[in-house]
Amino acid sequence: MNKIFLLLQFPFFGFSQNVIPFVDFNNYFRSFQDDNFRMVEFQKIIDFKGGDEFVAYLDNKGNLRVFDGTAPKDITNLNLEYKVSDHLLTWKVMNTVNMWDAGKMKTLTYNGKNYEVRDSLIVYDDTRFNSVNVYFKGVITTLYTVVDELYMPVFIGENIVAFKDNGNFYKIFWNGKIYDIGVWNGTIEFQGGTDVLTFNDPTTRTFALFDKGEFLDVEPFYMGKYKAGRGFIVYEDLNGNLNYYGGGKKIQLSNFSAKLWEVKDDIVVWSENSYLYTYVNNEKTKICNFLPTDYQLKNNVFVYRNIMGGVSAFVDGKNFEITNQNESSYDIYGSSVIVKLFNNSFIVLKKGIKYNS
Repeated sequence: MNKIFLLLQFPFFGFSQNVIPFVDFNNYFRSFQDDNFRMVEFQKIIDFKGGDEFVAYLDNKGNLRVFDGTAPKDITNLNLEYKVSDHLLTWKVMNTVNMWDAGKMKTLTYNGKNYEVRDSLIVYDDTRFNSVNVYFKGVITTLYTVVDELYMPVFIGENIVAFKDNGNFYKIFWNGKIYDIGVWNGTIEFQGGTDVLTFNDPTTRTFALFDKGEFLDVEPFYMGKYKAGRGFIVYEDLNGNLNYYGGGKKIQLSNFSAKLWEVKDDIVVWSENSYLYTYVNNEKTKICNFLPTDYQLKNNVFVYRNIMGGVSAFVDGKNFEITNQNESSYDIYGSSVIVKLFNNSFIVLKKGIKYNS
């Protein structure tokens, strides 16, 4: 294993991951953890989907297994579909929807049709009772029951759900409780992340925010474009300014009409006159003087195609050049980045250090 130290000192990241999964040039299924590359499966697997804390995969026989950094665990050997988030795993066999949460397995319903999984919750329908339910921290709550055809909620965030019941009464589920918005016959466009949900309120005609159990008006007029992260929102006002609102404070990020801007978890990225900027940890930083052809955001990490066609990453306020090799692909796990090179070798960037497989 080859280590390249980029910094003598590097700040502690707020995110951690037990597993960074990949398939190497020998078709071995491996994981990077505890600063080492570890073997998970010697035989070629069919598929894998990873989160920040674990990876779920179909082995060479089609069995669903989970690896959380200790030892692979068998889930089922039945033909199925499965979905993962950073913390939860769901799988469906016929009409049965099951889940895995920190090593504990549970059947949610034997009469399921649709289901979605996010960081902290699972939303699913139950055709037996014609209801839509949410699993959150070990508790199942019925959101609504309908008489006619079942429908999923209007918006599902990482730990928050917006929905309407039979009487067109809009409501919000957050932290195990349901909060009322109001009755509206039309549609409402919600954007949410973690702990926050923003929308144009048709009753007050204001741009509103639900923030950890409280409703407030951010702007006295409707906003045309808005997105949400972890505890904050970003939106374009009527003058084209890009604004950040979080923790009760409003900050103008840019007074130029941004060609692109994205929000995910703890990071905001936008362009100004062909320059690319980020806002993370209450700090605005210029990343580069070009617009990347492709990129990813997650947690406090921004990974992008650099000017040489390789891969660079902005992590917790620092910019790192991982590789200049073309045709390199990349993924984010926690606050780490894994890059796949053209020869099926891999580089992991973790806490300012590059590890080569």
